[in-house]
Amino acid sequence: MDELNRRQYLKAMGVSVWQRRDLVPEQAEETVTEAVVNEVSQQSSIEPPAQSSTPSRSHAVDQMDWPALRDCVRDCRACELRAGCTQTVFGVGNTQADLLVIGEAPGADEDRQGEPFVGRAGQLLNTMLLAMGYQRESVFIANIVKCRPPNNRDPKAEETLSCEPYLARQIELIQPGLILAVGRIAAQNLLKTDITVGKLRGRVHRFGAQNIPLVVTYHPAYLLRSPEQKAKSWQDLQLALSSLRGATA
Repeated sequence: MDELNRRQYLKAMGVSVWQRRDLVPEQAEETVTEAVVNEVSQQSSIEPPAQSSTPSRSHAVDQMDWPALRDCVRDCRACELRAGCTQTVFGVGNTQADLLVIGEAPGADEDRQGEPFVGRAGQLLNTMLLAMGYQRESVFIANIVKCRPPNNRDPKAEETLSCEPYLARQIELIQPGLILAVGRIAAQNLLKTDITVGKLRGRVHRFGAQNIPLVVTYHPAYLLRSPEQKAKSWQDLQLALSSLRGATA
């Protein structure tokens, strides 16, 4: 991505673009890159999440291809959420994506359209992805749970556990180069921790047996309420980009 487009997307995100006056442009870029690389070197001390403890269903799910998995999610009645939503929200995007974005749960707009991250939060996520150099269609976007919780409440532990085999299989099929965990529910469930987003962000964690790099950032809905945090979110996206580039170098 050229510098002009990058700055336009950052402006749309509400992130100020600056550099030290005493540095020429090339030196400023080197300084930013060095800072991001230094952050990547800090690895998470959190243990990888354990495998799902629902052996019968998860054993069947972990053998499914994309069409079978989609059908299984559509017909799922493993928890009470399906009875209260319009439709399941399976996930969208490139099934061979380098970048996998995982949010928390569908909201009202997502329930109506059957697609994650639509509405104002989805528009901001699209802008964040463009700032990284990704079209929405080039990544895969999913949620921790596939059905909308009533009144947009946080999903319960038993509901996230019921959906865990589906998300695990999606990750196995995609084999992403990096997971971007968006928001508290996604980050805490993926990393099996109750540590806050503010303390989880700023470093590269590792997910699962494959040690997939995972970066935590704020949810776009939170950024809409707290725009002063957008600069921190941009730092997270830079960290994710640096990790992805390092994996493909």
